[in-house]
This record gives sequence, structure tokens and C-alpha cells, in this order.
Amino acid sequence: MDEDNKVVAEARETFGKGAARKIRAAGKIPAVLYGHGTDPRHLTLPGHQILLLVRKANAVLELKIGSKTELALVKDVQKDPVHQIIEHLDLIVVKRGEKVQVEVPVHVEGEPESGTIADLDATTLSLEVEATHIPENVVVSVEALEDGTKLFASDVELPKGATLLSDPETLVINVHVPQKVDLGEELEAAEGEEGAEGEEAEGAEETTEESAE
Repeated sequence: MDEDNKVVAEARETFGKGAARKIRAAGKIPAVLYGHGTDPRHLTLPGHQILLLVRKANAVLELKIGSKTELALVKDVQKDPVHQIIEHLDLIVVKRGEKVQVEVPVHVEGEPESGTIADLDATTLSLEVEATHIPENVVVSVEALEDGTKLFASDVELPKGATLLSDPETLVINVHVPQKVDLGEELEAAEGEEGAEGEEAEGAEETTEESAE
């Protein structure tokens, strides 16, 4: 566990939108912790520290709640859609050595063969890993791959101890030559459409005038 993941949490007894607004106004974040057969526990977490920690997917926090310490996996981060302020966290209790199912981002490295591009079709893969050894990402190299190369989930090298849960046939990388676009033809087509629209508008105006007469 990273030392920075140690978080002092406060148990809270007040609920509702009004209470949550007061917590956020104080620079803190409301959260709920559940799992392992325990009743949901409502907590208050330090805002700035949590903001930094949840930049990493599947962050595991070492929560100090009163005299007890528990590990928790960040399961859901709820943000204000406009201001992107963290409004609430859902946390799941985990144990050391326990395996969890998580979505891990796919990170692409390298450059494919000259003249081609590598499309990332699957941005995440579902893995089963130890709760305290969740990888930040899985790395896929596209270095010098040729046109027509396809990499599937089964081709991705997984971190030690990780098990693939995604369909092995899931397309992850597709290397191909980008389709050439003839700007001249596109411009002519656009001008043709504008001309047709203009003629339709003129025809409509003439019909209206004739009706008015």
C-alpha cells in the first residue's frame, strides 16, 4: 500500500442534501462504505487528498475510522456534471489477499508501421486481481505493427497474478491505413447540396407567392 493512501475518515450522523452541501462547503467529501456483510457506514473524507487519490482508477484507501483501520476500494465517484466537483464516493470494504473484479484502463505504447494508425477499440479490460495489487493500467505495445494487425484481449500481457475476465475475443487494437479523404470531392458535394437546398427554397417561395395571388 502506498503511504499516501492512508486517509483519516470521520463517521457522520447527519444525512441528506443539506448536510452534504455543508460537508462539501467545508472542503470535505461525503462517502458511504459497505461490503463484507457490514451495514453501510456514512463517512466524511478530506477533500483535497481524495481529489488527488481518485485520479488513479480503482484507488484503494487505507481508512482510519476512529481506532480502527480498514481497506476500501473506490467503486464509484459521483461528480457535478458542470463543475466536475466530487460530490460523493461509494467505497467497498476489501481485505488483504482478497481478489476483486475491476475495470483496468488500457495504455498504448509505441508507433505502428509508417503510414498506419492504431485504433484503440477497448479502453478498459475487466480483470480479477488482488485488492492491494490492482494495476494502474495494462500496457499494449503497437511498435512497428503492420496494416491489418489486430490485437485481442487474449493477446494482452497481464500483470502477475491477474486473471482476464473480459471476453478473450474482445478487439483491443486495430492497425490500419487511414482512409484518404478527397477534399475537392467533399467541397463539390457540399456545394451541390447547398445549391439543391437553395433551389428548393426558391421553389417554395414561388409557390407561396402564387398561392397568395
